[in-house]
Amino acid sequence: MNLKSLLFTRNTFVVFLVLASFSLAVSGQEHSDPRWITSWTTSPSTLPPTESGYDSLNNQTLRLVVHTSVGGSALRIRLANYHGDQSISVGDVSIAIQAEGSAIQGNTVFPLTFNGEDSISISRGAVVFSDPLLVEVPELTNLSLSIYLPEQTGFLTAHALSNQTNYVSEPGNHTESISFPVQEETPAWNLLTAIDVINDDPLTAIATVGDSITDGWGSTDSDNQRWPNHFARRIFSDPSIPKFAVVNAGISGNRVTTEANPQFGQNLQARFERDVLALNKVTHMVLLEGINDIGMATMETGSPISADRIISGYRNIIARAQTRGIKIIGATLTPFENAVYYSEEGEAQRQAVNNFIRNSGEFDGVIDFDAVIRDPDNPKRIIPSFTEDNLHPNDAGYKAMADSIDLDLFR
Repeated sequence: MNLKSLLFTRNTFVVFLVLASFSLAVSGQEHSDPRWITSWTTSPSTLPPTESGYDSLNNQTLRLVVHTSVGGSALRIRLANYHGDQSISVGDVSIAIQAEGSAIQGNTVFPLTFNGEDSISISRGAVVFSDPLLVEVPELTNLSLSIYLPEQTGFLTAHALSNQTNYVSEPGNHTESISFPVQEETPAWNLLTAIDVINDDPLTAIATVGDSITDGWGSTDSDNQRWPNHFARRIFSDPSIPKFAVVNAGISGNRVTTEANPQFGQNLQARFERDVLALNKVTHMVLLEGINDIGMATMETGSPISADRIISGYRNIIARAQTRGIKIIGATLTPFENAVYYSEEGEAQRQAVNNFIRNSGEFDGVIDFDAVIRDPDNPKRIIPSFTEDNLHPNDAGYKAMADSIDLDLFR
């Protein structure tokens, strides 16, 4: 019997015992179990709303599809109202294995509780943990999380561009519906920010931190073809290296130093504590960010942000990571000639940033993604077969990036 068929499918007595035990409050001691490790995460890309007129939900159910890295014997989720304009009432929440699209596998549905209750109110700016649920969680598998929102939500904190199709229901509580009544599809992961699991092995996590190239823009939608997905599969298939959780803290459009578009999130300096340091058992991180500081700034002001300013931002992140005992690996910025925001001045800044990453010695290691996907005939651009828009790799480009990583960096 494979791991998918094992998820949530214990004998009737054990299932009853689990449900009975979690109808009671779960002790704080269980949340402090040192075996908790973050298996999946996403970083909110929203900013607090500055005007009314945004969409909100009322008496509807979200169904969010996520892909685990490491598995475990228990799970808990994190829901966040970081950027909301009011408290949000969350009704029933359930988790299951995805079947296809919005559908779930019927024998895998389990309810989640919060402080022993089926519902919770999330205060404005707050994050909440669900009670631990004792279930077998398979690795490298799509789960569907269903969240019923019984009242008008106001503004929803979200990761807006997930490269994953998620679903909003017709009115009603559909958290346990096998066939989900879809009102609309959405690329957003709303409210959900992390899934932690208990794993008995001495595992730790690698946080991949960056912009759309880490977020996976340009990869096949809903197919888990981001470079961190390819990297996780590579680690899991190589018996010469211990497994790691590989978690994705990328936000499309994100910048190291500044912020502008409300869908592209807070700058990395502002979000680093929340999106990396607050996760469980992170011992390594890969930083691939800065091309939007160069390109987007050029579109906005006519000039890129300087390499010196980006490097100053890197140094701040390096210091904060190393203070927490996290090894930080710098990844070179990939080529972007013929991208919508390319400029020769921007290219000069990219080269200066990459020179710092490769040669400063300030990072604990280096991954040279630039060398992997640049065109040998024109190093300013990505190999044409690896991109559709001259900025973002495609599935083949992301796989080439993941395959190039020296695993000795993580031994």
